[in-house]
This record gives sequence, C-alpha cells and structure tokens, in this order.
Amino acid sequence: MKQIGLSDYEYSFRKKKTRREEFLDIMDEIIPWDEWVAFIAPYYPNGKRSRPPKGIEMMLRMYLLQCWFNLSDAAVEDAIYDSYAMRKFMGIDFFEQDVPDATTLLKFRHLLERHQLNKAFFEAINRVMVESGHMMKGGTIVDATIIQAPSSTKNESKSRDPEMHQTKKGNEWHFGMKCHIGVDAGTGYVHSMEVTAANAHDITAASKLIREYDEVVYGVSGYTGIEKRDEVVNDEKLSTIDYRICRRPKSLEHLPEWCVDAEREIEHRKASIRCKVEHVFRIVKRQFGYCKTAYRGLAKNANRLYALMLSSNLYMMATAGRSLCQS
Repeated sequence: MKQIGLSDYEYSFRKKKTRREEFLDIMDEIIPWDEWVAFIAPYYPNGKRSRPPKGIEMMLRMYLLQCWFNLSDAAVEDAIYDSYAMRKFMGIDFFEQDVPDATTLLKFRHLLERHQLNKAFFEAINRVMVESGHMMKGGTIVDATIIQAPSSTKNESKSRDPEMHQTKKGNEWHFGMKCHIGVDAGTGYVHSMEVTAANAHDITAASKLIREYDEVVYGVSGYTGIEKRDEVVNDEKLSTIDYRICRRPKSLEHLPEWCVDAEREIEHRKASIRCKVEHVFRIVKRQFGYCKTAYRGLAKNANRLYALMLSSNLYMMATAGRSLCQS
C-alpha cells in the first residue's frame, strides 16, 4: 500500500472536491490503462542505447492532461507542479520523482502521431463499445464543425498554414479546418471522424462517416442531395440507406395555427435525433477548449482530435453510469 504524503493528508480534510478533480477521477476510473500501455509498448524506446525512458503510463497520462486542458508542452509541465489534482492523476510523488519535462512529452506526442496510435485507440474502444452493447447499430448522424487556425503571418515562413483554408459561414469568414464526425443515432457516441480543410463542403466527407450496417442517416440541410452523389449512387450499400436530412426552415410552407402542420412535426422529430451530435462538439470545444488548432498541418491536429473524440465517448459513458466492462 502506498504511503500517504503530507499534502495528501492535508487535502483529505477538504470539504469539497473541485470540478477538475472530479473529472480526472472519472477518467482515471474508466480508461483501460493496462491495455493502452500494452498497445504503445512495442513502439516505445526500451532505453538500451540511452537513458532509461519515463514510464509509458506516466507519459500517456501527461499527454491526456495536455489534450483535456488544451495546454502546450511547457504549460502542462508547469500545471502538474502547480495542481494537486493533476499530480494525483499522474501518480507522482515529489520525494521520488519529477514531472517529465516538455521535451520528453514532445517526443512522446510525436511517437503517437508517427504511428497513428490515437486513431488505433479510437477504433479499438469503438469495437469494444459495439461488442458490449454500449453503441447501437442501424443509424448515424453526420455533421461537421470548423476549427479555427491562426490567420497571422507573423512566423518564420511569413505565411499561413498551407493545409488550412478559409470558408464563409453565414456572413463571417473562417480560416482553419473542418472536423467531420459520424455519431451513433441511438447513444450519441462518435464512431467515425474525418478531417479536411475548412473550404471542403460537409457533404464531401459524409460517405466516409457511414458504417456498413447503417440503415438510416440524419443530417442538417447542408447534406441535402447526398443520395444523388456518385459515391452514394454507385455504392451497393450506401444507395439503399434512408437519408433523413433536415429541410431548410424557409422551404416549409406556413399554415394557419388551427391546421396540423405534419411537415414541421416530421422536421422536429428529425432535429430531435440529429441534435445529439451537438453535445459532442460542446464537450470538445467548451469542456476540452479545442476551439483553435494546436499545431500546423491536418495530420497533427487530427491525431489530437482522435484523442478528444475518444475521451468524449468515455466521459459521456462514465457520466451515464456505464463502464466498458458492462455487457
């Protein structure tokens, strides 16, 4: 049994837990750490030709803290020294060890990006969720959101990120990338994701978000005409799906108050299902703070988004009182 330190003893007398500590306790309990560590181990340096590396689980916990609180490599190192909740989540005893420095975290993050391990984690957890019955089959909700990128040219290359582009939404111009996701219509968990530049239309990535066993697809009015696209018409499976796309409000006829507006009732029911996708975007953008890109290029940002989508699934599952081991 691990000995309790002075700071742990002092904090045990607190009358209230912070929201940060409650969140970290939830994630610590639901994440299958042993499985993730075993998955990373074949790619991790063994230390035979250099100094012994930091433990995989410690680096993974530090990386997730960086993603969840939207911190830079140096900032997350300082935050762990400063926050008791983060230090507790890391399992660090300052009598015996220090927090891994920013350079060590940078190399660990590059390892995850180079081998696309976050995407592998995302797909592996989704398979478990389907097999355990947490994620249903039959229906998908598709949607996309814009992630802003720095538009400034005050950098070494004196240019914007070449992989990012600008697009107009409403009356405002946005520069950055788009995150397209497919969400299970029954539970609201994310099962697929694609990343493109912001100027790519939502409908262009929709076919990649649909599962092979889906029978119904929901989407906003921006996906109107998806059933007529070549990749859908020429696909034996996609062409048989029922696409329930929300109509634009202006296209609905206004009826007197005493009339039963069947069309608006149908649109209301479609929207009540489609809105589940917005909860995912709220967690990623508001709770995890990922409103702007963290790196240059689509690949690095996609790697981080896979970690955030995976974390949002686990967090929603935990707050609903479920766990991966349940059937």
